[in-house]
Amino acid sequence: MTSPIFALFDPTYFLVIIGLVISMAASGYVNSTFSKYNRYRSQSGVTGTQAAQYILQQSGITDVAVQEIAGNLTDNYNGQTKVLSLSQATAQSQSVAAIGVAAHECGHAVQDANNYWPMRLRTAIVPLANIGSSASLPLIILGVILSFNQTLIHIGIFLFSFALLFQLVTLPVEFNASRRAINILSDGGLLTAAEVPMVRRVLTAAALTYVAAALATFLQLLRLVLLFGGNRDDN
Repeated sequence: MTSPIFALFDPTYFLVIIGLVISMAASGYVNSTFSKYNRYRSQSGVTGTQAAQYILQQSGITDVAVQEIAGNLTDNYNGQTKVLSLSQATAQSQSVAAIGVAAHECGHAVQDANNYWPMRLRTAIVPLANIGSSASLPLIILGVILSFNQTLIHIGIFLFSFALLFQLVTLPVEFNASRRAINILSDGGLLTAAEVPMVRRVLTAAALTYVAAALATFLQLLRLVLLFGGNRDDN
């Protein structure tokens, strides 16, 4: 006989916990790695902002503005507005880590200028991913309320899959931007040969956060499939 307490227990919730642990571990690792190499002042003495401006100029990109924004590791590149935003921890810092992060965002600007197709694909998927993330759960809940209407439930699960697709397409975009950053810094003289491996470690740690996000999203999708994806037989 099944215990009432066990009957209320949802074993698939472990998938959510695993996803959270993976995401927290990746976030902690990137923060600790950045903090470690943020203490190493680059021999060139340039700031993250100066490095970004130099890299853009050397890459022949003249239509991208560089600005400072609030926060820590909130750095990003917006291809629609052509603005490269560097966080306070990056913009004015002369550290090896800051220059690496700035170069990574410049890598995205170079991708944009070169019409890098995975970046274009990711941009095209954004609306679908947003719709899927916001509409999937309400549709699944509505399907459950309506006597487990499988059509609504399956539509909800299908929409959520776009969030996973977005995360998967993001991976090559981010890894490619980091690879471009390493090549730019190795050839441009902004960092010494001894400093480049430090940047590689910082950017590798940052890339792992995207891997963790993809894994967490996959586990969420798997949980939805296990809970609601099958044909329910109430007879």
